[in-house]
Amino acid sequence: MSVYFERYAYTDQLIQEPPSDNLGMVITIPCYNEPELTKSLASLAYCHPGRVDVEVIVVINHSEDASEAIKKQNKDTYQSALDFAKVYNTEHIQFHILLKELPPKHAGVGLARKIAMDEAARRLDAVGQPEGIIVCFDGDSLCEDNYLLAIDQFFQANPNAPGCSIHFEHPLEGELEPAIYKAIIDYELFLRYYVHALRYAGFPHAYQTIGSSMAVRNHIYQKQGGMNRRKAGEDFYFLHKVIPLGGFGEIKRTKMIPSPRQSDRVPFGTGKAVNDWLNKGSLETYNPKSFEDLMKFYTKLNLVEDYNSLLINILDNIPKPIVEFSKTIDLQENMERIKKNSKDLESFKANFHRWFDGFKVLKYVHFARDHFYPNLPIKEACDWLFERLGLPQQDSAKEMLLRLREVDTSPRSV
Repeated sequence: MSVYFERYAYTDQLIQEPPSDNLGMVITIPCYNEPELTKSLASLAYCHPGRVDVEVIVVINHSEDASEAIKKQNKDTYQSALDFAKVYNTEHIQFHILLKELPPKHAGVGLARKIAMDEAARRLDAVGQPEGIIVCFDGDSLCEDNYLLAIDQFFQANPNAPGCSIHFEHPLEGELEPAIYKAIIDYELFLRYYVHALRYAGFPHAYQTIGSSMAVRNHIYQKQGGMNRRKAGEDFYFLHKVIPLGGFGEIKRTKMIPSPRQSDRVPFGTGKAVNDWLNKGSLETYNPKSFEDLMKFYTKLNLVEDYNSLLINILDNIPKPIVEFSKTIDLQENMERIKKNSKDLESFKANFHRWFDGFKVLKYVHFARDHFYPNLPIKEACDWLFERLGLPQQDSAKEMLLRLREVDTSPRSV
């Protein structure tokens, strides 16, 4: 047994049935209060099979102190998923359905996702697949029928990639009330705006970090300590340990389709954003000035040529929001420490970006919002982004979103 399972796995082995010798990919799904889980499972079952066998591990979960209504729904979902598995299990794809009651202190999507991913790592280890792929999905999501093939082909073509994000598109019309689709347009636009604004600023690790649209190699998952138990944002924190390893990519040849529905399950994310939009009738996002200042800081870093005067060059005449934020994270002291542990300018920059990671960048953006640059309507912020990207201005948020989807599926990267 590996050190990971001895020290970091949440539970012992949960699935007793031995995996296929050809197992190479495991899809993991946390499921809480999902009455239509089988639609998501069917979406995976109808995918074209690839060169490796696939397992789907579903962890239907609730807290020990959950309401009786939630517990009943989960039990009903569990039974319907078991019935589904009996019909749709094949030699190429196997569905494993688990029902877990979790301690109230830790119950949530992070722990449920961790349980599923830990078990996926066990299954892949059992057949000697350290390079096997652990994929994250959600119990209310759908996918295109080339989803499994595209993931397999990406990791085949990119043997050094530790992981990847997978293109996603929320439904923009359907059977829900029109206001929900207006809300989801603004929310997805916000997600794409933030990543593009970070790339414009020069942050080297700007990728989507959506829990239902990411994948990682088995040995990388274990080496990075596995999934965390956060009740929300578990995906963001996990991926920002993987992305700085280098070689992280994007799968653009398929798409995952998240649900646009309302939800109060987590304190932020899609469901919370939709609820907030319905209450306010609009969505605001981070001021572009925050990213303009960040770009000035990164530009100074990238222009440094004299390693001996590195700190003077970077910290002299940087924008005031970054100066003030730097005091909250001891920027100068940490840069001096990083420099002492770096052999040259190139290694300093790599080590610096591992320290000044996606979490610290987000803290900076929030600091700038709270003390210098108030949020703006999403359309106004995207007008700025489109100008910076050299894209023609669009009349509506929906047109902006459709244009950014085109940009995000262009061959900028894999």
